[in-house]
Amino acid sequence: MYDYISGKLVFKSPSHVVIDAGGIGYHINISLNTYSRLDDLENCKLFIWQYVKEDALTLYGFADDGERRLFLHLVSISGIGPNTGRMMLSSITPAEIQAAIVSGNVALIQRIKGIGPKSAQRIILELQDKLRKEGPDTLTVVPVSKTVKDEALSALVMLGFARNAAEKVLDQELNKNNGELTVEQLIKFALKTL
Repeated sequence: MYDYISGKLVFKSPSHVVIDAGGIGYHINISLNTYSRLDDLENCKLFIWQYVKEDALTLYGFADDGERRLFLHLVSISGIGPNTGRMMLSSITPAEIQAAIVSGNVALIQRIKGIGPKSAQRIILELQDKLRKEGPDTLTVVPVSKTVKDEALSALVMLGFARNAAEKVLDQELNKNNGELTVEQLIKFALKTL
Protein backbone atom coordinates (compact mmCIF):
# COMPACT_ATOMS: atom_id res chain seq x y z
CA MET A 1 0.00 0.00 0.00
CA TYR A 2 1.28 3.46 -0.92
CA ASP A 3 0.91 6.42 1.45
CA TYR A 4 2.22 9.08 -0.91
CA ILE A 5 4.23 9.47 -4.10
CA SER A 6 6.68 12.34 -4.44
CA GLY A 7 8.55 13.17 -7.62
CA LYS A 8 8.70 15.19 -10.81
CA LEU A 9 5.37 16.17 -12.35
CA VAL A 10 5.74 15.10 -15.99
CA PHE A 11 2.14 15.45 -17.15
CA LYS A 12 -0.91 17.19 -15.71
CA SER A 13 -4.53 17.21 -16.84
CA PRO A 14 -7.75 17.89 -14.88
CA SER A 15 -8.38 14.15 -14.56
CA HIS A 16 -4.93 12.67 -13.96
CA VAL A 17 -1.22 13.33 -13.58
CA VAL A 18 1.94 11.39 -14.27
CA ILE A 19 4.63 11.62 -11.61
CA ASP A 20 8.16 10.33 -12.24
CA ALA A 21 9.41 8.88 -8.96
CA GLY A 22 12.63 6.89 -9.07
CA GLY A 23 12.46 6.43 -12.83
CA ILE A 24 8.90 5.04 -12.77
CA GLY A 25 6.00 7.06 -14.19
CA TYR A 26 2.91 6.72 -12.01
CA HIS A 27 -0.46 7.45 -13.64
CA ILE A 28 -2.56 8.92 -10.84
CA ASN A 29 -6.23 9.93 -11.08
CA ILE A 30 -7.01 13.25 -9.39
CA SER A 31 -9.94 15.55 -8.61
CA LEU A 32 -10.28 19.13 -9.83
CA ASN A 33 -9.47 20.27 -6.30
CA THR A 34 -6.08 18.55 -6.47
CA TYR A 35 -5.55 19.75 -10.06
CA SER A 36 -6.01 23.36 -8.99
CA ARG A 37 -3.46 22.97 -6.22
CA LEU A 38 -0.79 21.53 -8.56
CA ASP A 39 -0.60 24.66 -10.71
CA ASP A 40 2.84 24.85 -12.34
CA LEU A 41 4.69 22.66 -9.83
CA GLU A 42 7.66 20.76 -11.20
CA ASN A 43 7.99 18.51 -8.17
CA CYS A 44 4.97 17.42 -6.21
CA LYS A 45 3.76 15.08 -3.52
CA LEU A 46 0.37 13.38 -3.69
CA PHE A 47 -1.27 11.32 -0.98
CA ILE A 48 -2.34 8.04 -2.57
CA TRP A 49 -5.21 5.59 -2.36
CA GLN A 50 -4.75 2.36 -4.31
CA TYR A 51 -7.86 0.69 -5.74
CA VAL A 52 -7.51 -2.96 -6.70
CA LYS A 53 -10.01 -4.88 -8.83
CA GLU A 54 -9.49 -8.23 -10.47
CA ASP A 55 -8.80 -6.56 -13.83
CA ALA A 56 -7.19 -3.27 -12.79
CA LEU A 57 -4.97 -1.49 -10.30
CA THR A 58 -5.73 2.23 -10.10
CA LEU A 59 -4.08 5.02 -8.11
CA TYR A 60 -5.98 8.05 -6.84
CA GLY A 61 -4.00 11.08 -5.67
CA PHE A 62 -4.88 13.94 -3.34
CA ALA A 63 -3.25 17.29 -2.62
CA ASP A 64 -3.45 16.69 1.12
CA ASP A 65 -4.41 14.03 3.62
CA GLY A 66 -7.69 15.79 4.49
CA GLU A 67 -8.99 15.39 0.95
CA ARG A 68 -7.92 11.73 0.94
CA ARG A 69 -9.68 11.12 4.27
CA LEU A 70 -12.91 12.63 2.95
CA PHE A 71 -12.62 10.56 -0.25
CA LEU A 72 -12.19 7.37 1.83
CA HIS A 73 -15.29 8.27 3.86
CA LEU A 74 -17.25 8.78 0.64
CA VAL A 75 -16.20 5.50 -1.00
CA SER A 76 -17.05 3.60 2.20
CA ILE A 77 -20.73 4.30 1.43
CA SER A 78 -22.53 1.54 -0.47
CA GLY A 79 -23.08 2.65 -4.08
CA ILE A 80 -20.35 5.31 -4.05
CA GLY A 81 -17.33 4.10 -6.01
CA PRO A 82 -13.99 5.80 -6.61
CA ASN A 83 -15.13 7.60 -9.76
CA THR A 84 -18.24 8.96 -8.03
CA GLY A 85 -16.09 10.05 -5.08
CA ARG A 86 -13.72 11.81 -7.46
CA MET A 87 -16.70 13.41 -9.26
CA MET A 88 -17.95 14.72 -5.92
CA LEU A 89 -14.54 16.22 -5.08
CA SER A 90 -14.46 17.77 -8.57
CA SER A 91 -17.95 19.27 -8.40
CA ILE A 92 -17.67 21.12 -5.10
CA THR A 93 -14.78 21.67 -2.72
CA PRO A 94 -13.99 19.13 0.00
CA ALA A 95 -14.79 21.78 2.63
CA GLU A 96 -18.23 22.36 1.05
CA ILE A 97 -18.91 18.61 0.92
CA GLN A 98 -17.98 18.21 4.57
CA ALA A 99 -20.07 21.23 5.60
CA ALA A 100 -23.06 19.95 3.59
CA ILE A 101 -22.83 16.51 5.22
CA VAL A 102 -22.44 17.88 8.75
CA SER A 103 -25.33 20.35 8.30
CA GLY A 104 -27.54 17.79 6.51
CA ASN A 105 -27.78 19.81 3.28
CA VAL A 106 -29.29 17.13 1.00
CA ALA A 107 -30.01 19.65 -1.78
CA LEU A 108 -26.35 20.62 -2.21
CA ILE A 109 -25.13 17.02 -2.27
CA GLN A 110 -27.73 15.83 -4.75
CA ARG A 111 -26.76 18.62 -7.20
CA ILE A 112 -23.61 16.57 -7.89
CA LYS A 113 -23.84 14.49 -11.07
CA GLY A 114 -24.72 10.86 -10.24
CA ILE A 115 -26.00 11.57 -6.72
CA GLY A 116 -29.75 11.26 -6.30
CA PRO A 117 -31.87 12.07 -3.25
CA LYS A 118 -31.53 8.60 -1.72
CA SER A 119 -27.74 8.54 -2.15
CA ALA A 120 -27.46 12.06 -0.70
CA GLN A 121 -29.51 11.05 2.34
CA ARG A 122 -27.47 7.87 2.80
CA ILE A 123 -24.20 9.84 2.64
CA ILE A 124 -25.44 12.26 5.29
CA LEU A 125 -26.84 9.51 7.50
CA GLU A 126 -23.65 7.44 7.44
CA LEU A 127 -21.05 10.22 7.57
CA GLN A 128 -22.59 13.06 9.58
CA ASP A 129 -21.39 11.89 13.01
CA LYS A 130 -17.95 10.81 11.75
CA LEU A 131 -17.27 14.14 10.06
CA ARG A 132 -18.67 16.13 12.98
CA LYS A 133 -16.14 14.42 15.27
CA GLU A 134 -13.26 15.20 12.89
CA GLY A 135 -14.00 18.92 12.99
CA PRO A 136 -14.03 21.47 10.18
CA ASP A 137 -12.01 20.76 7.07
CA THR A 138 -9.05 23.08 6.54
CA LEU A 139 -8.53 22.47 2.83
CA THR A 140 -7.90 25.53 0.73
CA VAL A 141 -8.50 25.86 -2.96
CA VAL A 142 -6.08 27.72 -5.19
CA PRO A 143 -7.65 28.88 -8.47
CA VAL A 144 -6.32 27.63 -11.80
CA SER A 145 -4.76 30.43 -13.81
CA LYS A 146 -5.31 29.15 -17.35
CA THR A 147 -8.33 28.01 -19.34
CA VAL A 148 -8.15 25.33 -22.02
CA LYS A 149 -11.19 23.74 -23.61
CA ASP A 150 -9.18 20.62 -24.53
CA GLU A 151 -8.17 20.00 -20.90
CA ALA A 152 -11.76 20.39 -19.72
CA LEU A 153 -13.01 18.08 -22.48
CA SER A 154 -10.34 15.50 -21.65
CA ALA A 155 -11.35 15.54 -17.98
CA LEU A 156 -15.05 15.09 -18.77
CA VAL A 157 -14.35 12.21 -21.16
CA MET A 158 -12.15 10.55 -18.49
CA LEU A 159 -15.05 10.93 -16.02
CA GLY A 160 -17.25 8.96 -18.42
CA PHE A 161 -19.20 11.61 -20.33
CA ALA A 162 -19.84 11.33 -24.07
CA ARG A 163 -17.34 13.45 -26.00
CA ASN A 164 -19.87 15.14 -28.31
CA ALA A 165 -22.28 16.06 -25.50
CA ALA A 166 -19.44 17.35 -23.32
CA GLU A 167 -17.99 19.43 -26.16
CA LYS A 168 -21.38 21.00 -26.88
CA VAL A 169 -21.84 21.99 -23.22
CA LEU A 170 -18.29 23.38 -23.01
CA ASP A 171 -18.84 25.51 -26.12
CA GLN A 172 -22.10 26.88 -24.68
CA GLU A 173 -20.44 27.78 -21.37
CA LEU A 174 -17.47 29.41 -23.09
CA ASN A 175 -19.78 31.48 -25.31
CA LYS A 176 -21.92 32.54 -22.33
CA ASN A 177 -18.85 33.70 -20.42
CA ASN A 178 -16.90 35.15 -23.37
CA GLY A 179 -14.21 32.46 -22.96
CA GLU A 180 -13.13 33.86 -19.60
CA LEU A 181 -13.36 30.70 -17.48
CA THR A 182 -10.68 28.64 -15.83
CA VAL A 183 -10.51 24.92 -16.60
CA GLU A 184 -11.91 24.18 -13.15
CA GLN A 185 -14.86 26.59 -13.54
CA LEU A 186 -15.61 25.28 -17.00
CA ILE A 187 -15.70 21.68 -15.79
CA LYS A 188 -17.86 22.57 -12.77
CA PHE A 189 -20.40 24.32 -15.02
CA ALA A 190 -20.39 21.34 -17.38
CA LEU A 191 -20.88 18.85 -14.53
CA LYS A 192 -24.02 20.71 -13.46
CA THR A 193 -25.39 20.62 -17.01
CA LEU A 194 -24.48 17.11 -18.21
